[in-house]
Amino acid sequence: MTAPENLVEIWRGSLLESIHTGHVVVCGPDGEIVHNWGNADALVYPRSSAKMIQALPLVESGLAERKRLTDAHLALACASHNGARIHTDPVQRWLSDLGLDDAALRCGAHAPLDTKERHHLIREGKAPCQCHNSCSGKHAGFLTLAQSLGTDLEYADPEHAVQKAVFQAIDEVTQFASPCFGIDGCAAPNPATTVHAMARAMAFFASADSNGDARSRAAVRLRNAMMQFPELVAGEGRPCTRLMRACQGKAAIKFGAEGYFIAILPEQQLGVALKISDGSTRAANCAIAAILVKLGVLNPNHLEAQAYINEPIKNWRGMQTGWMRTAATLQ
Repeated sequence: MTAPENLVEIWRGSLLESIHTGHVVVCGPDGEIVHNWGNADALVYPRSSAKMIQALPLVESGLAERKRLTDAHLALACASHNGARIHTDPVQRWLSDLGLDDAALRCGAHAPLDTKERHHLIREGKAPCQCHNSCSGKHAGFLTLAQSLGTDLEYADPEHAVQKAVFQAIDEVTQFASPCFGIDGCAAPNPATTVHAMARAMAFFASADSNGDARSRAAVRLRNAMMQFPELVAGEGRPCTRLMRACQGKAAIKFGAEGYFIAILPEQQLGVALKISDGSTRAANCAIAAILVKLGVLNPNHLEAQAYINEPIKNWRGMQTGWMRTAATLQ
């Protein structure tokens, strides 16, 4: 099938009001397609769901070990975090250990997604800093690599040695030569790749062996760091954190902007890539939860599974007016 497939339905009363279409690929350890909905060859930006690949050069090079980066550091390198203190404090310490501060980051500043921290800044009359950016952990990793390479610190430049290493890693683990890149919200370049290629890369992470070569060992450490610290990968109330906790160590999960999701399933050596065509976050949340149930790593009766797969739609009075559910193709 080359067209997007119906994945998520929005019902209001007895009427099907909206349909979200998209593409999903599940790959096995050899890169073969195990399940496919929609167009496996759709070329899209994986956005922040590619962060574990972007962190590969940092770990594969041995630099993470030489710098004594902990698994918490690596979870932050893969994170799109809330900007809560549990996120910003370690990023600030990481920068300090490099002899740098917030000004060295190139991700830009935005208000923290964490309500408590956002209200604290308002009460204090302070503006958010770049460490509050959801991607500050990834950028701290980029800075670490840039320093070790002895280059300038303009690491977000697509021609910089850091990004060349990242581009090479992405092409190699996806087994796909990216034809183009876009600039992400955090100013870092984001190479486009197919949904199949991204699922193949996630299957590599899932089947990576701690006794393998440097890249395989790096992949194991990154996926395990994500599963060990789901609260650092996103934060309280966020789908990545909630679903990883619900999967109880059976999946590393990462969202990307515009309706993208990946999942790494080590026990089954499966990799998942999912893209909602219209970029809907709510549809992506629903679809990835359904896929995790289908693949047996998420209990369908778990409250978190039900929260996303059969999410009620309520109006401002609290009345349920409809519900969101997976289309028949995913059930």
